[in-house]
Amino acid sequence: MLKNIYRYAIYFAPQSDSDWWNAGSHWLGRCSNRQLALSQTCPALIAPEKFSQLTSAPRRYGWHATMKAPFSLRADASFKQLQDALVMICSQIKPFRLPKLHVSRLDDFLALTPAGDVTDICRVERACVTQLHTLSAPLPPDELLRRRTAGLSLAKDSMLLRWGYPHVLEHFRFHLSLTGPLRDCSELQIQSIMQCARDQFEFLPDCMFDSLAIFAEPERGADFVLIEHCKFSG
Repeated sequence: MLKNIYRYAIYFAPQSDSDWWNAGSHWLGRCSNRQLALSQTCPALIAPEKFSQLTSAPRRYGWHATMKAPFSLRADASFKQLQDALVMICSQIKPFRLPKLHVSRLDDFLALTPAGDVTDICRVERACVTQLHTLSAPLPPDELLRRRTAGLSLAKDSMLLRWGYPHVLEHFRFHLSLTGPLRDCSELQIQSIMQCARDQFEFLPDCMFDSLAIFAEPERGADFVLIEHCKFSG
């Protein structure tokens, strides 16, 4: 399975036997660990087909928060090197409890975001971005052009050129995406989705950040699958 993988990604993902994993996977309608389609709880005022469409973008990537955005390995790098580098990062980090996660509007989509101190989260993200960068191949020219013509600020364009992704380091926002763009939804529909998400997530027990997960995109455009968790051991 690990031969000729198109891209990898390093994510925060709840343990796959946890309430948080089950709630998020059912929200998106897919378990990226077992590669199964799941039933979704549809918000009021939203038809099931429309809700499936609204969650299609995050569903492809799986239930996660990005620590290092999807990347291809360099031609001379191996999956084993990626595993070893991730183990090294995880050996320097102690498990910690995430701040309370709330349903938020970010730009034109909905996500779970932390309310409280995010210093520990940002420290993990910085380690992933900077310490794994030497294993990643440069962005393909078409992908680089697509991102550079998407209206990035000068600072984010600089991040894109340096790290292969614009929303990193001081521009990083920890979030677990709940929807794709909501531009075709009324305000009443958006409020309905937000309330449904609150009902599903905001009464769960505290969420632990105790590992980093390797996800893989087997071929370009395919759904991402969970390969393994690497536990924090600092």
